[in-house]
Amino acid sequence: MRKIMLLAVALALLAASCKKTEETRPESKASGTGTANAPAPRKLRFAVIPKAISIPVFNYAKIGAEREAKVLGNVEIVWDAPDLADPLKQKEKLESLIAQKVDGIAISCTNGDLLTPSINKAVDKGIPVITWDSDAPKSKRIAFYGVNDFKSGQILGEELAKILNHKGNIAIMTSLGSDNLENRLKGVMSVLKNEPGIKILNTFDCKDDVLVSREMVETAARRYPDLTGFISVGGWPVFSENGLDALDTSKVKVVSFDTIPPAPAVMKKGKVALLVGQKYFGWGSQSVRLLYDIVVNKKYPDSPMIDSGVDVVTPENVDAYLAKWQKWEAGEESQ
Repeated sequence: MRKIMLLAVALALLAASCKKTEETRPESKASGTGTANAPAPRKLRFAVIPKAISIPVFNYAKIGAEREAKVLGNVEIVWDAPDLADPLKQKEKLESLIAQKVDGIAISCTNGDLLTPSINKAVDKGIPVITWDSDAPKSKRIAFYGVNDFKSGQILGEELAKILNHKGNIAIMTSLGSDNLENRLKGVMSVLKNEPGIKILNTFDCKDDVLVSREMVETAARRYPDLTGFISVGGWPVFSENGLDALDTSKVKVVSFDTIPPAPAVMKKGKVALLVGQKYFGWGSQSVRLLYDIVVNKKYPDSPMIDSGVDVVTPENVDAYLAKWQKWEAGEESQ
């Protein structure tokens, strides 16, 4: 009788052990070929940070970034920035995104020196950082994508000197503090220092604000009746159709950076003589592609400086440029 009872207990324990093994064994979902499906790739979160939400050129960077994310399939774009250009608020945004442990960061730096410690922190934590449009050259960022700002500034200076036949009184508009704008201004000045017939009456700081730039244009027109030329190293005065209305542009020749609408329409009205454009959609698409290659493919760019090149637009080629712009905007061609 005792043997029978011991046998019954042993059988019960064996049954319980088999049941527990079945309950804890992971379920295998077989594919049509008889092998388990590979898990879907994790969604990557890339933060794309412009200088400010309110600056019109950055709208196209967002379009480019989101298009590239859609092509890649497993990328989410986190688009975040201060409403207005503010170095301290941009730094706060960057710190917040680092704390969120995003998978990569692409940023246009309002003040590269201020952001350098935060960029370095991100890289030290394993978050790759790309700069675009405006660099932080002293930081650990992996690469910069954008125009060669010094050479671009030289184009503005050289072209205005030609238009003025190398003599006249001019004003310059910039926004102090940004690496890209400072380099463009240096490029302009490197040309004009060799133009003894051209006198610089004033250099205005519009603080990266379209409304302030209009006030500066009005001040220049009122204060300098002998003004014959105007250089803007950013597109502020051509970001609206009336940004240059205070100037008599039949007498004051204007050259400006940026070619986004409505700048070509402003040119067609005769208000601006030359525009220098950037790869606005490429800011977003190329930055996202660079981050994806670094994170997923462990592929790093050959050079830390990736020169996107510029588009020089004149009254003679503005219609052809507009035709290309329509294709870029519609996504029919990549910029």
